[in-house]
Amino acid sequence: MDTIDNVSPIKAIHHKSMETAALVAPVTALEFLLDAFLLTGEGPVLTVFSLHPRPKACASLSVLQHYRIHGIRPTSVEAVPAQTTATGAHGRKRDELSSTSEPKFYDLAVFGGKAVRLVRLHVDLRAGEHLRLEILGPLMELQDWALDVRWLSGDNRSLLCVAVSHNSALLLDIVTGNVLFQRSCLEGCLLYSALLLVHESWADTILVGGTVFNQLVLWKPGGGGDKSVDSEHKAPVERRLLGHSGVIFSISYLQEKGWLASASDDRSVRVWGVGALGGPEGKCGDLNPACLRVLYGHQARVFSVRLSAGNVFSAGEDGACLVWDWAGGGKVIRTLKGHRAGGVRALAVSEGTGDEERWVATGGADGGVRLWRVKGSEEGEEKKMEDAVTEKLTDLKFPGHGLPKAVCMAGEEDKNASWSQSKFVVCTDQGTVYQYSAGQWEMVWQGTPEFQSYCVMETITVRVKDSTAKVNLCAVGNLSGSIQVFLISHPQRGFLLTGGSGKIHSLIWQEANNRIYLLASGSGGLVHRWFIEVESDENSSLALSVNPLPSFLLPPCAKRWLTAAVRLHSTTQGLLWACGDRRGSLLLFQEGGTQERKMGDDKRMDEGWLTGRKQTGGEGGEERERKEVGDLVLHPLSCLFGVHGKQGVTSVCEYQGLLYSTGRDGCVRVFRVHLVAPEKLEGKAAENKGGLQLEVLRVQRACKGMEWLERVLILEFDNPAEEEEEGDEELGEECENHSTTKTRNVTGKLEVTEGREEKGSLRGGEEKTENKGREARFAIIGFHAVHFVVWDPVRQERLLAVPCGGGHRSWRLWPSHGGVWPGYGALVFIKQGAVMASQPPGEVSSWAGKVGRTGGWGLREGVHGRGIGCVCRLGTIRGFGNKMQTNSTGDWTKTEGGDDVKEVEREEEHWEIVATGGEDTSLTVLAVRPNSGRIKVLSVITDHISSVRTVTAVTRPEAGREKQTLSALLVSAGGRAQMQCYRLLVGWDRQRLVPSCQVIQVASHRLDEQWERRRNRHKTVKMDPETRYMSVVALDEKTDGCLLALAGSDGALRLFSVSEVKHQIDLLWETFYHQRCVLSVAACSLEDRKGNRYKLLFSAATDGKIAVWDLTDASSHGPTPPIPCLDIHAHQSGVNSLAVWAEELGHQEGGCLVTVASGGDDGQLTVSVIKVQYPEDGKIGGSRGISQISEPRLSPQTQFQSPNQLHLHLYSQSHMPLAHAAPLTALKLLSPDLVVSTSSDQRVCLWRVSSTDICHIGALCCHVADAAGLAVWEGKMTEEEEDKNKKTRFESEQEIAIWRGSQTGLKATCQTAAQFNKDKKTHDEAKDGEPVAAVGETGDPVCQTSNEEGGETAGECRHQTEADSVAETEGEVNTGTGVKASRETKEEREKTGWVLVCGQGFQLLRVRDTETDAEMWTTGREKERLTELK
Repeated sequence: MDTIDNVSPIKAIHHKSMETAALVAPVTALEFLLDAFLLTGEGPVLTVFSLHPRPKACASLSVLQHYRIHGIRPTSVEAVPAQTTATGAHGRKRDELSSTSEPKFYDLAVFGGKAVRLVRLHVDLRAGEHLRLEILGPLMELQDWALDVRWLSGDNRSLLCVAVSHNSALLLDIVTGNVLFQRSCLEGCLLYSALLLVHESWADTILVGGTVFNQLVLWKPGGGGDKSVDSEHKAPVERRLLGHSGVIFSISYLQEKGWLASASDDRSVRVWGVGALGGPEGKCGDLNPACLRVLYGHQARVFSVRLSAGNVFSAGEDGACLVWDWAGGGKVIRTLKGHRAGGVRALAVSEGTGDEERWVATGGADGGVRLWRVKGSEEGEEKKMEDAVTEKLTDLKFPGHGLPKAVCMAGEEDKNASWSQSKFVVCTDQGTVYQYSAGQWEMVWQGTPEFQSYCVMETITVRVKDSTAKVNLCAVGNLSGSIQVFLISHPQRGFLLTGGSGKIHSLIWQEANNRIYLLASGSGGLVHRWFIEVESDENSSLALSVNPLPSFLLPPCAKRWLTAAVRLHSTTQGLLWACGDRRGSLLLFQEGGTQERKMGDDKRMDEGWLTGRKQTGGEGGEERERKEVGDLVLHPLSCLFGVHGKQGVTSVCEYQGLLYSTGRDGCVRVFRVHLVAPEKLEGKAAENKGGLQLEVLRVQRACKGMEWLERVLILEFDNPAEEEEEGDEELGEECENHSTTKTRNVTGKLEVTEGREEKGSLRGGEEKTENKGREARFAIIGFHAVHFVVWDPVRQERLLAVPCGGGHRSWRLWPSHGGVWPGYGALVFIKQGAVMASQPPGEVSSWAGKVGRTGGWGLREGVHGRGIGCVCRLGTIRGFGNKMQTNSTGDWTKTEGGDDVKEVEREEEHWEIVATGGEDTSLTVLAVRPNSGRIKVLSVITDHISSVRTVTAVTRPEAGREKQTLSALLVSAGGRAQMQCYRLLVGWDRQRLVPSCQVIQVASHRLDEQWERRRNRHKTVKMDPETRYMSVVALDEKTDGCLLALAGSDGALRLFSVSEVKHQIDLLWETFYHQRCVLSVAACSLEDRKGNRYKLLFSAATDGKIAVWDLTDASSHGPTPPIPCLDIHAHQSGVNSLAVWAEELGHQEGGCLVTVASGGDDGQLTVSVIKVQYPEDGKIGGSRGISQISEPRLSPQTQFQSPNQLHLHLYSQSHMPLAHAAPLTALKLLSPDLVVSTSSDQRVCLWRVSSTDICHIGALCCHVADAAGLAVWEGKMTEEEEDKNKKTRFESEQEIAIWRGSQTGLKATCQTAAQFNKDKKTHDEAKDGEPVAAVGETGDPVCQTSNEEGGETAGECRHQTEADSVAETEGEVNTGTGVKASRETKEEREKTGWVLVCGQGFQLLRVRDTETDAEMWTTGREKERLTELK
């Protein structure tokens, strides 16, 4: 019998409170208000975006506690007019809103799950449209799921009609929260969707429900004024609509047309002619409603549908929002796509009449919100947009003789020039060049007979020397090695060059520093080069001058000609050229300083020969010049042979210090010029004295099936020249808590890199290097089947698609703008002997015009469209940014009195860098700013071919840079037994004042890659094609890599070695000890008093057992795997997660204690404590009593020990049987005795763990469904960050889980080593120095103790869990009020922990310490125990 005397005095108890700092979750509700605001629901958070003058987030508030918002219904300021849709927002127009400067407010009914809440939106135009959200009443929780909510438009505006999921309707008083009336339908089936049509009273209400039986039923909850209802208040079905073959997810009604639309699981949208519904006396429409349209166009389930006067809008699981033209026979006239995988979960269409433009907003499962502008039902206008542009192709009616073979733009067009002002030239198989301008064709140049049957042509814009004028040059090559160069405006002023005696395979113009170069690839692998200038003489006539340059010699191969080249900026090493050839190789050439000086002394060629008046003597003059330069031939310094496959390189370009190449292998390669020590250049060319090499940083694949890539275009907002122009727009996007649509990897010089990176960064002396060395966001141009496609690899969407017929044709894209994608474009191409052009969309300079084009306007960037399965924190980046004037929610706004954002002061920002892997096969590198909730996507990696199951990182902060740079070795693994390794270099972009990330691909590995390389693989059986890597852990960090242990679904535990220098991953050994799926692995490092280091590996499988491996000499085992030294039975089923930490014992004890916390499918949390004796301690016997206690517990099969290795014994084991109500999916260690767990029950729990017990000290309901990953870390908060935190979006709901000293029934079963002690010694009887784990610090007895023979003792008692009740309190105030500073002390700021939960989205939680008065807690504890003992 226990007594209260065993309670140990405790001075202070640290409680834990958790609150949300950032959230990204599926957007499940959207609603427009007055065409001026957009309301969004994400989890329980309500956000208001102002749409004018450009969209920006203005206010956020968490309103529904742990419920997810599924609908937002604004109340109308005045009576709802008759010509409105039931799905639209009600209220006055924008001009009416702006007619007075008096503050306005609008009441919103927000509902989701089983809850409804009233929120008020305050609009104060006097403060520059200051918006504020305020909660008016308590959360009204219902007994059933709310599907639709509508305001009654009568005089009493405090009444709501609520449709619930069991085909019932409620009349709710929002002031008191009472249900005034409830009525059910006679057909009491489950509803998947519902639509309420209300008028002025309850009696006029009509409910349209979409049943689980694929039907639409109409009935009157209010009886239509008929008081004769049955005794059970059941209402009959008035109308029934049949036709769908799947459940109905959404219903919309257009009153002015009498149309009802339904979206279904069968991938269709049906439009019904039902007549007048609702209104006075609750009209039920036509007796026999007819189906007017069946619209099939979605590739998956349709989740939402909205109706307008001329269009039907539908959105579904395929991620597309389709705009259907009603008058045109139900055709899709526009497709709005912009979300990542997972589909569109919410859709809203603003009010509009006739042809007036409407807003269309979509919310995705990826957490993104996108906005479009749709212009009524004008089909002609709509066909200019996106998918319509793929249908409208224009034949330019080429009138010339012969067939057109090559098309080029007539030089670089002006950036502000329109499509009608563009010019291009076409060369035919007859050797004739034509120009198209202003809709007219004219012949420019007629070639000699040797130019017939074959020709290559390229054009370029040239600046006239010592002038601002620009002219266009054209070069045409033929089969005999001749090249004609001439001015398009003055074709008679040209000259003939000779590029050898054979075929001219390709011509390449290159401009660098206002110098023009022409490269001609001839026979024998020679690339002839010339430097060309355009001058103006005294008579203002133009003349051409040419200087020959040393030729390039390509390496021997079958297809030996150049396909791409770019001149790099001159450096101390001389001029460098990066080239690509038809064999798929990347080459680096160098022009030495001596050669450049010699070429500078060359004399000007004869002027008459330059102007083409002496065609016959041109060739001889060129030969003389060749002899003067000594017939120099340059060999490549570096060659990456065949990296783009046998189909060749299609383009090479340079942007801010990095090079980008494309090929027909479907890959974009990002590479750089790398400087290495000359002694390391084994087998390299003798000319490479500077040690220059090409190094591929990473490979980016396009979409599946897009193999023929042509080039890359830098996205418009990545261009520094346009950053100033886009600045104001970015401020509207970069709102708190969410990443901006214009997320980008803006290039920037890494301040400090590793030794090899620092040496390898080639920096030009002619440009500023502030932004050099960072990868930019780019779009990929290529051919996908028969379409010409501009593809965004980050958003995984098409930016442009033109059905040109596929590759193998000459084409040009307008506009080019120096390699930047402006967001729209037109393609000119040759198809079947005709010159075709696609009509580009209208060009509008305002942002409202930009939202009308393909990608729309991104209010919020999505992260992962599908579930996030793993997460890893890399570290913290700090930098100084511009502090802007902010509103109450802390998002950036413009200062008053000007259009530009003014810098107020500099402030230090800190960002947490995390990497996530998801089911969408992508890795995403994110920057999260905890104090404001802002999230930025730094990079998206799409190298995995299956889902990413696990990710880990080995990080090392760069010294001396005050955390402004971070280097991490990131390893990801998942399906198809695939593992990828990257080096991430994260730094602070001083120009854009945000973090930036450069991804360097280190190596990859697949178990079946050897099988796939076999020629006869179709005759053999593929080994384990479904093998998946379930978990990965880094064991030992080496100078050039690390050791990795991976758990496989095939029952194998594998050890890999990663080498960054060799760029390879080697399998060291594998063992099938577990004989079943290995779910998780963890590692622990130990160090004895002599400085010897030991490494333990823990692996757990689906049988509930944990194996402990001594991998101190892991790399020396060779191919023979070791055997485990300890086997622990911890769970009844699979072990999903492990958390391991060590605690050193005193000198008298020796060794250490290793604690293993595990969570499994049985929902149990188990803590196993292992006593570790070092080899020198084992020889002297170790600590007294430990081995004698532990040995009887373990069977011979569970202990394997060697005299020269660590000695491990199970010291104690504790269980928390019902830690979660579902399988425990993730478990992490926050501090040495604090463990965080999560589960699919959407709970995040905190546990205080010791060697004897497990104490539940806090829990929080998480807003992330299917929680699968956890990342935890500790950090400190500065006072400035605490002050800013008062204005974050989540302060309105202080979701605090406070530890309480109450017992709620959770039971802990502790089995310790003391249960095998026959004497059953208590804590008071134990001798000094003898560890007794059976009694906790407070004297609590263990429960369910048993003796050696397995018999249970009679004194089974309940273990005090000390804290497990969850208190979810809400300080529901408006966003601007903040949290009182008195709550926060300096000590609390120093003990802040962070928990990042991932699943269907992710949520960042802040964990803080609070202290409870020790005397009060102890008194309450004693009273509880006295009550229990009685």
